[in-house]
Amino acid sequence: MELENASAIITGSSSGIGAAVALELAKKGCRVTVNYSRNQKGAEETAEACRAPGAETLVVQADVSDDADCRKLVEAATDRFGGLQILVNNAGTTKFCRHQELHGLDKQDFMDIYAVNLVGPFQMTRAAETALRKNEISHVINMGSIAALTGVGSSIAYAASKGALVTMTLSLARVLGPQIRVNAVCPGFVAGEWLKKGLGEKAYETLKNQFEDAAPLNRTATPETVAQTVSAFIGGADLTTGETLIIDGGAHLHTAPMRR
Repeated sequence: MELENASAIITGSSSGIGAAVALELAKKGCRVTVNYSRNQKGAEETAEACRAPGAETLVVQADVSDDADCRKLVEAATDRFGGLQILVNNAGTTKFCRHQELHGLDKQDFMDIYAVNLVGPFQMTRAAETALRKNEISHVINMGSIAALTGVGSSIAYAASKGALVTMTLSLARVLGPQIRVNAVCPGFVAGEWLKKGLGEKAYETLKNQFEDAAPLNRTATPETVAQTVSAFIGGADLTTGETLIIDGGAHLHTAPMRR
């Protein structure tokens, strides 16, 4: 699809991958809606970065786990830009808990993580469906994780939520055609402050080195490389739906499993 003048919502775009995706789409000429739940300062900074290359940019506070907020977000974007062609379901949350520590997670942890990582993308897609169907071609990108495919990640609850998101991507792809393509991208280790803060400096560096050693390309992803892949996927995959694209430098090809 043509990205120039397309309207895009990127949930959870006040920092990290979401911010990078918003900026990458802005550079390609998209009109961008930056979304945040709590980090208003980060969202405003993302918006300013998007405006620098000349992109029209809107900032909207909304919690994707709240259906009313999802509808508010879509309404704000369509009112401002006259339509919607792209939805990137990026907002996510986790609880860092070693997989061996089963008692480190309780029911509420699962409910909180699923509310944002799975229910949120469903509610956003449902809220955006009418607007997206008005176009000949629209795209929904769900931000998965290598955890969805391998069971690794910041916690078992997180991995399970991303696995469910990939499955939901298949279901949505079946029912939202022919106008709407629905795909998932699954980054592996993503270098940056989010993981560093969650894991701690030492564990972060150890895991980063493990992934780099395992990857045939000897590199780990960054928010920027994930954003470039998302942009290319949207711009060049008009006949692709229900697919999962791994972004990990080929680390998933390693025969020896990496343990957390």
